[in-house]
Amino acid sequence: LPACPFCGEEAGRELEAHVRARHGHLLGAPGTGNNEQLYECPMCSLTCTNIQILEEHVDLHLEELTFSEGGNSRDLELAQRLQTEEDKRQRSEAEKQEREEFKKLQRQYGLDNSGGYKQQFLKNMEREVDRGRMQPFEYHKRKADMMESLAFGIDDGKTKTSGVIEALCKYYQNENKDVRHVWLSTGVDHFHSSLGDRGWGCGYRNFQMLLSSLLQNSLYNDCLRDTSLIPSIPKIQSMIEDAWREGFDPHGASHFNNRLHGSKAWIGACEIYSLLTSLRIKCQIIDFHKPTGPMGTHPRLFEWILRYYSTDNEGGAKVVCTSKPPIYLQHQGHSRTVIGIEEKKNKTLCLLLFDPGCPSQEMQKLLKQNGDGTGLKLLRKFVGSLKEKQYQIVAVDGVLSLEEKAARCCASQVLTSEKIP
Repeated sequence: LPACPFCGEEAGRELEAHVRARHGHLLGAPGTGNNEQLYECPMCSLTCTNIQILEEHVDLHLEELTFSEGGNSRDLELAQRLQTEEDKRQRSEAEKQEREEFKKLQRQYGLDNSGGYKQQFLKNMEREVDRGRMQPFEYHKRKADMMESLAFGIDDGKTKTSGVIEALCKYYQNENKDVRHVWLSTGVDHFHSSLGDRGWGCGYRNFQMLLSSLLQNSLYNDCLRDTSLIPSIPKIQSMIEDAWREGFDPHGASHFNNRLHGSKAWIGACEIYSLLTSLRIKCQIIDFHKPTGPMGTHPRLFEWILRYYSTDNEGGAKVVCTSKPPIYLQHQGHSRTVIGIEEKKNKTLCLLLFDPGCPSQEMQKLLKQNGDGTGLKLLRKFVGSLKEKQYQIVAVDGVLSLEEKAARCCASQVLTSEKIP
């Protein structure tokens, strides 16, 4: 607050009145001896010869002090307003960035309502026609085939490769280099992504691979009597929605807003578990939630898979074609199907994987496997090759009774995975 220039007392906005009331007698000063009355300004020592001039001069000082006080207040208000506006702008930018990141995630995981398998299939075929890589008559034929496939809910089989397991059995029988033992799943068809699911369909394609093996095993005939043929991806989406409606994994269902059909939504181990269990197929999720070896590797994952295949299949045979179904293998951003495991003569382990990203042309080469086994590079994954932070597997092991299915449905509402420490 402005202080009185005479007594130092804080006077605030009443400074002018204070000076006139308390110190008015000091505004005048003795003359200089020339019989001329002089008046000295108490605030800046300016000498005036007229009391009225001095009063006007002091008024200017008082107005300046008042203006300064008001100016400080206005500066503070301006600074506060500017800061408020800046905070508002930053919040708006943060909210905008958050919305953009959310939309990006929705697009990445197929939850942006941009259409599903059918829409992507047609769009990609139109692009092929525009680029001259597909003739119009082929476009119309493939469109008609696709619409028929979707109408019946059956996969058209155009991305399927059969007979690889049988070809591998023959190859390993003659292989004499470094493989000590190999265990293979019962027959598995390979399915790869098509124009309709490229970029997001790996989970569905791996389910098709697993199902192709279960359909060849009489143990699962009763469970799969309504699923005698491999379903299309939209049909699999509807089957998962049916499992959710039964009460399986409500938390996971809410992540997808209880809807998969007509979307490009990615699915993972929990959705595969829910679908299999709803079909009364006994399975479990095993969560390898952190590396268990040097350099970020997962040797315990390999050891678990070895036990899965070798239990009840031990003996001296080099090649063991087991009755075990393949294993669904999930990590961040992708999934594959384990169809067997090698044990080398030096005791190292090597997984054999079917990858939905591998096209039929490459898989066909495995049916004509030459003696050096170079084609197996498509399948082989050593411990040092799997370095994701976390892996999940879904392993099938028998059939559930209706009571066991109901119990697992209740349990899935709380916890569906077992963690390997």
